[in-house]
Amino acid sequence: QLQLVESGGGLVQAGDSLRLSCASSGPNFRNYGMGWFRQAPGKEREFVAGISSSGLSTYYADSVKGRFTIARDNAKNTVYLQMNSLKPEETAVYYCAAAVTINWLRPEEEKEYDYWGQGTQVTVSS
Repeated sequence: QLQLVESGGGLVQAGDSLRLSCASSGPNFRNYGMGWFRQAPGKEREFVAGISSSGLSTYYADSVKGRFTIARDNAKNTVYLQMNSLKPEETAVYYCAAAVTINWLRPEEEKEYDYWGQGTQVTVSS
Protein backbone atom coordinates (compact mmCIF):
# COMPACT_ATOMS: atom_id res chain seq x y z
CA GLN A 1 0.00 0.00 0.00
CA LEU A 2 1.36 3.39 -1.01
CA GLN A 3 0.35 6.61 0.71
CA LEU A 4 0.87 9.92 -1.04
CA VAL A 5 0.88 13.36 0.55
CA GLU A 6 1.04 16.51 -1.53
CA SER A 7 2.39 19.82 -0.29
CA GLY A 8 3.54 23.16 -1.59
CA GLY A 9 0.26 24.60 -2.75
CA GLY A 10 -0.77 28.13 -1.99
CA LEU A 11 -1.88 31.49 -3.30
CA VAL A 12 0.30 33.09 -5.96
CA GLN A 13 -0.08 35.78 -8.59
CA ALA A 14 -0.26 35.21 -12.31
CA GLY A 15 3.22 34.70 -13.71
CA ASP A 16 4.62 33.38 -10.45
CA SER A 17 6.19 30.00 -9.84
CA LEU A 18 5.38 27.26 -7.38
CA ARG A 19 6.85 23.85 -6.64
CA LEU A 20 4.64 21.04 -5.48
CA SER A 21 5.93 17.99 -3.69
CA CYS A 22 4.41 14.57 -3.27
CA ALA A 23 5.93 12.43 -0.56
CA SER A 24 5.34 8.72 -0.51
CA SER A 25 5.31 6.30 2.35
CA GLY A 26 5.32 2.66 1.54
CA PRO A 27 7.67 0.22 -0.10
CA ASN A 28 9.20 0.33 -3.51
CA PHE A 29 8.38 3.89 -4.51
CA ARG A 30 11.03 3.62 -7.19
CA ASN A 31 8.95 0.99 -8.97
CA TYR A 32 5.96 3.26 -9.54
CA GLY A 33 5.22 5.53 -12.43
CA MET A 34 3.97 8.84 -11.08
CA GLY A 35 1.59 11.47 -12.34
CA TRP A 36 0.20 14.88 -11.46
CA PHE A 37 -3.39 15.77 -12.13
CA ARG A 38 -5.49 18.81 -11.33
CA GLN A 39 -9.14 19.58 -10.89
CA ALA A 40 -10.50 23.08 -11.23
CA PRO A 41 -13.83 24.06 -9.72
CA GLY A 42 -16.69 22.68 -11.76
CA LYS A 43 -14.40 20.78 -14.10
CA GLU A 44 -13.21 17.23 -14.49
CA ARG A 45 -9.84 16.18 -13.23
CA GLU A 46 -7.17 16.41 -15.92
CA PHE A 47 -3.70 15.08 -16.47
CA VAL A 48 -0.83 17.51 -16.03
CA ALA A 49 2.41 15.53 -16.12
CA GLY A 50 3.83 12.05 -15.68
CA ILE A 51 7.21 10.48 -15.03
CA SER A 52 8.47 6.95 -15.40
CA SER A 53 9.75 4.96 -12.46
CA SER A 54 13.36 5.65 -13.40
CA GLY A 55 12.72 9.31 -14.03
CA LEU A 56 14.18 9.04 -17.51
CA SER A 57 10.90 9.65 -19.32
CA THR A 58 8.49 12.50 -18.75
CA TYR A 59 5.12 13.37 -20.24
CA TYR A 60 3.17 16.62 -20.24
CA ALA A 61 -0.23 17.95 -21.16
CA ASP A 62 0.09 20.33 -24.08
CA SER A 63 -1.19 23.18 -21.94
CA VAL A 64 1.79 23.03 -19.57
CA LYS A 65 4.65 22.06 -21.88
CA GLY A 66 7.56 24.42 -21.52
CA ARG A 67 6.29 25.83 -18.21
CA PHE A 68 5.96 22.83 -15.89
CA THR A 69 8.61 20.27 -15.03
CA ILE A 70 8.06 16.96 -13.29
CA ALA A 71 10.93 15.30 -11.49
CA ARG A 72 11.46 12.63 -8.87
CA ASP A 73 13.97 11.75 -6.21
CA ASN A 74 13.69 8.05 -5.53
CA ALA A 75 16.08 8.29 -2.58
CA LYS A 76 13.61 10.66 -0.93
CA ASN A 77 10.47 8.89 -2.15
CA THR A 78 9.26 12.18 -3.56
CA VAL A 79 7.99 13.49 -6.86
CA TYR A 80 7.93 17.20 -7.68
CA LEU A 81 6.07 19.50 -10.00
CA GLN A 82 7.78 22.78 -10.77
CA MET A 83 5.23 25.22 -12.17
CA ASN A 84 6.35 28.43 -13.82
CA SER A 85 4.40 31.27 -15.41
CA LEU A 86 1.22 30.23 -13.67
CA LYS A 87 -2.11 31.40 -15.05
CA PRO A 88 -5.35 32.15 -13.21
CA GLU A 89 -7.10 29.35 -15.08
CA GLU A 90 -4.68 26.90 -13.50
CA THR A 91 -6.28 27.43 -10.14
CA ALA A 92 -7.15 23.92 -9.03
CA VAL A 93 -6.56 21.17 -6.56
CA TYR A 94 -3.44 19.33 -7.65
CA TYR A 95 -3.17 15.60 -7.04
CA CYS A 96 -0.33 13.18 -7.38
CA ALA A 97 -0.92 9.57 -8.30
CA ALA A 98 1.10 6.38 -8.52
CA ALA A 99 0.84 3.55 -10.99
CA VAL A 100 2.09 0.01 -10.50
CA THR A 101 2.13 -0.47 -14.24
CA ILE A 102 1.17 2.17 -16.74
CA ASN A 103 0.65 2.48 -20.44
CA TRP A 104 2.70 5.58 -21.18
CA LEU A 105 0.88 5.92 -24.45
CA ARG A 106 -2.09 6.99 -22.32
CA PRO A 107 -0.69 8.65 -19.15
CA GLU A 108 -3.74 10.89 -18.98
CA GLU A 109 -6.03 7.98 -18.16
CA GLU A 110 -6.91 8.05 -14.48
CA LYS A 111 -7.60 4.33 -14.52
CA GLU A 112 -3.88 3.74 -15.08
CA TYR A 113 -3.14 4.92 -11.54
CA ASP A 114 -3.56 2.85 -8.40
CA TYR A 115 -2.95 5.32 -5.59
CA TRP A 116 -3.91 8.94 -5.13
CA GLY A 117 -3.06 11.69 -2.72
CA GLN A 118 -5.57 14.03 -1.10
CA GLY A 119 -4.51 17.01 -3.15
CA THR A 120 -3.12 20.45 -2.52
CA GLN A 121 -4.84 23.70 -3.46
CA VAL A 122 -3.16 26.06 -5.90
CA THR A 123 -4.78 29.44 -6.39
CA VAL A 124 -3.48 31.83 -9.01
CA SER A 125 -4.77 35.38 -8.77
CA SER A 126 -4.88 37.74 -11.72
